[in-house]
Amino acid sequence: MRALADLALVTVAAAATLVAYAYVGYPLCLMALVAFRRTAVRRRALPEWPAISITVPAYNEAANMAAKLEHLLSLDYPADRRQILVVSDASTDETDEIAARFADRGVELLRLPQRRGKTAAENAARHLLRGEIVVNTDASVRIHPQALKALVAALADPSVGVSSCRDVSVARTEASWNPGETGYVGYEMWVRQLETRVYGLVGVSGCLYAIRKALHMDLVPEALSRDFAAALVAREHGYRTVSVQEAICFVPRTPSIRKEYRRKVRTMTRGLETLWYKRGLLNPLRYGIFAWLLISHKLCRWLAPWALAALAAGVAALAVARPWARWALVAQAVLLGLGVAGWLWPEHRDPPKLLSLAAYGVVGMVAAFHAWMNGLRGELNPVWEPTRREAAGTR
Repeated sequence: MRALADLALVTVAAAATLVAYAYVGYPLCLMALVAFRRTAVRRRALPEWPAISITVPAYNEAANMAAKLEHLLSLDYPADRRQILVVSDASTDETDEIAARFADRGVELLRLPQRRGKTAAENAARHLLRGEIVVNTDASVRIHPQALKALVAALADPSVGVSSCRDVSVARTEASWNPGETGYVGYEMWVRQLETRVYGLVGVSGCLYAIRKALHMDLVPEALSRDFAAALVAREHGYRTVSVQEAICFVPRTPSIRKEYRRKVRTMTRGLETLWYKRGLLNPLRYGIFAWLLISHKLCRWLAPWALAALAAGVAALAVARPWARWALVAQAVLLGLGVAGWLWPEHRDPPKLLSLAAYGVVGMVAAFHAWMNGLRGELNPVWEPTRREAAGTR
């Protein structure tokens, strides 16, 4: 019995250490490193703005497309140095017709005959891109007027291959439905800024990022995440990826916790497969500090749900012999119950803030298990129904 208790105690300690490192210890390490190692982006004055190609992959985005294109056309970037290409992934609504209406204003349309997913759409568009820099963005987000110039200016540093935006979570109303998502986005942007100051990012925001065309031309298998792969490809070619604070992208919050669950499953499944495909970058002997960043930011976070499960099992085993473990077991049950209650809350009503926060955590943990199962079974399914978000404003 004592041996079992000792094993359970070791399990609890190890699991708690992994989770604490992934979300607290790692940022603290970054903060400490910033004091000794600051890798700044060397901004240079540009004699002229380089030509850019803005791609908008879309599937059934009729509700957002007209506003999105009007918004892109209004951004502060020379019109004669800008290409806008809508890539329709075999849309079945009026997405294509709406994009075609903007042809006389320079907007181009590529329609794919068969729906194959976002990465396949981006691969198919590569031969049409004319800019020196490729800017990828989503149909539902809104971009700060100066964001394009900020992203492009960061690439004037010859060591930088990819520049990523700073996401700002927004809602159309003052409802506080999903404070968990808002808090997590703010936390993620803070960590990315620390990573930029230490060395560079291990992944970019798929909502808006810029990449050198030569790097974008690398073929990414359609089952993988090009957003994640962009930073990995850049490192393979000797470039860094940076977060640009001035390049603000307004991202609408996911409208329901159930849709957030599906989004997380999709992104984590593709992320796990992408990491496996580029697993050579996890070698610290070859890739140094970047490998540590990649292990800490991605792998440790994706292992955290397994660690939490081990933690719960260890506490349950300890509860037989240790009184303190019984209280910990009760606390775990309460938190799980709050999360499940928030998850099952009627979608047309805003849950209490505590339930919303707990639900966001539980959804993330369960979605990670689901993603691991998908990956282990080889169920990658690159074609997913996109998360429908009400287009964001810039207020």
